Amino acid sequence: MNLLSRHRLASLVSVAIAVVSAACQQLPPETGSPGTSARTSPRPSTSPVPSSPPANVPSVWREAHWDELPGWDSDDLSAAWPAFQESCRAIGRKSAWAAVCAAAAALPDTLPDREVRQFFEQRFIPRQSVAGNGGAQGLVTGYYEPLIHGSRTQQPGMWPILAPPSDLWSAGKKVVPYWTRAELEKRRAEGRLPARVLLWADDPVDLFFLQVQGSGQVELPDGSRVRVGFAEHNGHPYRSIGRWLIDRGELAANQATMEGIRQWVRSNPQRLDELLNSNPRYVFFRELPIGEGGPVGALGVPLRAERSIAVDPAYVPLGAPVFLSTTWPLSDKPLNRLVMAQDTGAAIKGAVRADFFWGFGDEAGEQAGKMRQQGKMWVLWPKGSN
Repeated sequence: MNLLSRHRLASLVSVAIAVVSAACQQLPPETGSPGTSARTSPRPSTSPVPSSPPANVPSVWREAHWDELPGWDSDDLSAAWPAFQESCRAIGRKSAWAAVCAAAAALPDTLPDREVRQFFEQRFIPRQSVAGNGGAQGLVTGYYEPLIHGSRTQQPGMWPILAPPSDLWSAGKKVVPYWTRAELEKRRAEGRLPARVLLWADDPVDLFFLQVQGSGQVELPDGSRVRVGFAEHNGHPYRSIGRWLIDRGELAANQATMEGIRQWVRSNPQRLDELLNSNPRYVFFRELPIGEGGPVGALGVPLRAERSIAVDPAYVPLGAPVFLSTTWPLSDKPLNRLVMAQDTGAAIKGAVRADFFWGFGDEAGEQAGKMRQQGKMWVLWPKGSN
């Protein structure tokens, strides 16, 4: 995602594996990020919500049967029901979804697996998402919500978590390139950056990785927590600091983990700015209520751990149920789940491309950091909808 992750040492090593994967496989500039999946920061939750199939559906969706979905009969669909209801809250008034969402609203908030399966099989048609070349497999990465430590008041050695500057502007939906990270930090130090400080982070590398994930929680000195979410970025491309270290011979590919990067920073504190500024992109945040759910995705609803994914809305409408068939990170163990397309990411491009939301905390970060699997996707489309 752009510049984001966030939590502390406990999840560093795990999340870091993605750095090596991205660097070694030479992902496109907008994809790989140190210590996280290949997604970039999501758009704000006010983004338009596509509610019907893309115009080129015939070339990217293939009619399928339920028995073609690997593990459909064994997935615990009851765990996906709350996520589907969340989707309906966002898209339920759209013509394609009105009838099926009204039917869902008439049912209890919790349903047994058998009844959920019956609901979907009676009201939906599975359509396999395929690439333009006819390929049915694509890349599945993972992301999560990190935890960093910080304060509402500045202490020595702290770094600001900034709201968008007042002079940041866009043309249409695209941000006009603002100051680069290096220029922005210089102007901030000189008091010439019109951006409000939301919070102060204890660690600049934690803050950098928070920017990569695009959202996270900040634990304050009294133990309370604040959630911050992506608000905007400065319009510059993301560049991997892990890749930068490898290209300059500072670290071998197998050393460019989050912990490896941290060790390099500890050994080269005078080069911290040089390292971070190698990535010109900078992410600005907004403060969000903690609530009881996950962070809010591009659909405008809270994400559900292991039941929400980020997709390319040019091919998969936001809010749609998707059956994802992939494998657990670094293994061939099947991971077959009914999930909801509730988020996007600038690096999530293509008809068969998903970013799997693992949830919050160290364990979620460990799984997300390792995930770079192949997978297949079936969009579940309401019967009778055009």
